[in-house]
Amino acid sequence: MNTRPKTIFCDIDGTLVKHNIPTKNTSSLRTLHVIKGTIEKLSEWDAKGYNIILTTGRRESMRKATEEQLAELGIFYDRLIMGIGGGDRIVINDCKPDGRQTAFAFNIKRDEGIKDINI
Repeated sequence: MNTRPKTIFCDIDGTLVKHNIPTKNTSSLRTLHVIKGTIEKLSEWDAKGYNIILTTGRRESMRKATEEQLAELGIFYDRLIMGIGGGDRIVINDCKPDGRQTAFAFNIKRDEGIKDINI
């Protein structure tokens, strides 16, 4: 049995908040809309001690605006990785000596959110 905390990598736009192109989502004139169930699911994962790492294709130059938006919306996290682009995201990890797999992926429909993800 694994007693170490899980690490969750989670995209922002289209996953936690309604999707729009990054330059529009970080505009000071744009109000972001949190997808239903986002805060509750993040709180559940936090209570379990999971590491929450947010990822985004938004450019590094948009970090300050992104951090401010997330704080205003009540979206909390342990780390924020910016500028990973809009291409496919692939996680590569080794198995444990007992053969247990340690990397998993969930692909969800855009703007449906994380509320139904069970980890």
